[in-house]
Amino acid sequence: MKNEKLTGDEYDALELIRRSARTDRVNACVGRNAKRLSGLKLVQYAKNGSLSLTEKGQEVLFLRRCVEALRALERDPASALDEDVAQFLSRKSHIAALEGGGYALTERGRESLADISLQEPRK
Repeated sequence: MKNEKLTGDEYDALELIRRSARTDRVNACVGRNAKRLSGLKLVQYAKNGSLSLTEKGQEVLFLRRCVEALRALERDPASALDEDVAQFLSRKSHIAALEGGGYALTERGRESLADISLQEPRK
């Protein structure tokens, strides 16, 4: 996974490609990023020229949703989480359910979030 750090624009393009399965319209964001995302094997071209996410692309988007969920829980334990994200993070012992509802970060979750923050470039 060398040189696979994606920009916000590239993540947005992946999300647009995921959602555009219902339409064939390509916007500027997708057009700017399609070549690199294809080279990283995150998207693939169909014979008719349309783009779709690969399994690896779906995994990248899911992991991004998990990181965003951890950050949201760090700010507010009452943050709403998607069910699949909550199940995954709970199974990996990154979050624990609270009695009054919501989730709390575990020590393991805090360590993972700190590690992720260290790896990201500063803006």
